[in-house]
Amino acid sequence: MSLLSVEDLNVRFHTEDGVVHAVDGVSFSIEPGETLGIVGESGCGKSVTSMTIMGLTQSDNTDISGSASFEGANLLAMGNDDLRKVRGNEIAMIFQDPLSSLHPFYKVGKQLSEAITTHRDVSKSEARKHSIELLGMVGVPEPSRRIDDYPHEFSGGMRQRAMIAMALSNDPKLLIADEPTTALDVTTQAQIIDLLAKLQAELGMAVMIVTHDLGVIAETADRVVVMYAGRIVEEGVLDEIFYDPQHPYTWGLLGSLPRLDRPRPERLPQIAGLPPSLINAPQGCHFRPRCPHAFGRCVEIPPLKARIPDRPDHLDRCWLDVESKRELRVVDEGIGLREPAG
Repeated sequence: MSLLSVEDLNVRFHTEDGVVHAVDGVSFSIEPGETLGIVGESGCGKSVTSMTIMGLTQSDNTDISGSASFEGANLLAMGNDDLRKVRGNEIAMIFQDPLSSLHPFYKVGKQLSEAITTHRDVSKSEARKHSIELLGMVGVPEPSRRIDDYPHEFSGGMRQRAMIAMALSNDPKLLIADEPTTALDVTTQAQIIDLLAKLQAELGMAVMIVTHDLGVIAETADRVVVMYAGRIVEEGVLDEIFYDPQHPYTWGLLGSLPRLDRPRPERLPQIAGLPPSLINAPQGCHFRPRCPHAFGRCVEIPPLKARIPDRPDHLDRCWLDVESKRELRVVDEGIGLREPAG
């Protein structure tokens, strides 16, 4: 049985401008000890998916359907009390901006200790001792002294390490990392990625990494889910996605990566156009208005399914046949996607 199994997840927000279809029929699973990468542009539904799993999008203006089963129990059907027992204990999350996630009025140690005492019957002194151990484990120097600092006294990288320590405080089985390296310099990004890999190997937890950065995905993920405009457009193991991508959107993401093994272009390639409004999404394939290879059938919604005979786990949502995709694909030339014809 999968550790987490998400089936036909739909999330809609009712706003003054209309209904935002933020997540549209998303299904995936995560196995124990596995790292799943969810990648896509901003606004494609990655963070909404992860926050819905954690029960953080529930409101009077939100419609949620589908299921998210964690060890057989549907998280979406749980009441607040039962969900609190899972959230922060069995499933933990690292949020995008550690400065806004940490309370500015309380010392880092107090916030770490609170995360421990909320789920464990331990004394304050035991929680503080464990907090110091956690800070040391994630690489914060002089943890017995830094535990009494406020969040603003930590650097960006140290705040992210403190957030990781808080997430690991109760030995979760699943860690959701939402843009864990955003706004960090490249050296600190590499340190955080290495830290997550080291902790995962030591603790045996599963990890779901949500990011727009394919470089992070390449360094961390076992399997990859590519999202666009609220839908999954491609899913497969890491090598399949990077070396034989089957959806034009994935080609565009890969084509926009800088290459060190080729002459530097005048400018990095880019995907033409902008992501669509999720209030008035395009008919059929959501990527159709930006795709240079769109044709008549693209006004119908392509199913997400395996289209390569010997790869049942490599799924994509594109009407083009496999041979046509491989002929049209422009990733190898590194020139990105052109403007759609017409």
